[in-house]
Amino acid sequence: MTLPEWSNGILPYAPLSTLKPLSDGIWWVDGPVIKMSYGPVSLPFPTRMAIIRLRSGGLWIWSPTAPTPELFAELDALGHVEHLVSPNRFHYAAIPAWKKRYPRATAWASPGVRERARSQNIDVPFDADLGDSAPSSWADDIEQLVFRGSRFMEEVVFFHKASSTLILADLVMALERERVRPRLRWLLALGGTMWPGQTPSEVRMTSWGRKPQARACYQHMLGWRPRRALFAHGRLYLDDAAAQLERAFAWMR
Repeated sequence: MTLPEWSNGILPYAPLSTLKPLSDGIWWVDGPVIKMSYGPVSLPFPTRMAIIRLRSGGLWIWSPTAPTPELFAELDALGHVEHLVSPNRFHYAAIPAWKKRYPRATAWASPGVRERARSQNIDVPFDADLGDSAPSSWADDIEQLVFRGSRFMEEVVFFHKASSTLILADLVMALERERVRPRLRWLLALGGTMWPGQTPSEVRMTSWGRKPQARACYQHMLGWRPRRALFAHGRLYLDDAAAQLERAFAWMR
């Protein structure tokens, strides 16, 4: 077995760009490490996408990562790609490549992502906008909610009913200490991105005066009774998700 290599100070979750089953009808794919700019500082983050096979047989792709021909082949064997989902304004950059490969798939825009993409001079062919209610094409399989409260970011959160899996992009990050180079650990810890997982500092600090709104969204999520949680960055909560989420969102109290 080939050991994964460090990338920009992060040890990725190899193997990359291949399907990994989570439960019946739901998979995740670990993608390459990306770098995000915070003013003069640029920090690395592992990436992750999720795939759900809907009752229709079509595939729902959440936060698509940089694709490869091998990944496309795996998905083609699994089903027909029907939806490409941007969960928040920072998760969109790979959608053009996926839309080119699957032109009939609907590309869904999250709040603020169209403006963000334009500001970065990235042309993203979005077809429709996400809201608080799941569209009829996946309402039988997936619940959703726009998580409001932060001035920095609104995120659309999802819940796969059959597997009781909560899917969050950046509302919780859980980078594992041993997968981060020592020189970066303090910066990433300062940003609230390290295991055992919490809401990043930017979201918490920009929720001042709006915590009741954020708390209501959190209570709505808990009402789905998630048993596991999948994140875009870091380690998954594969069991006892409710208790771990309560700790991660303790800042709302």
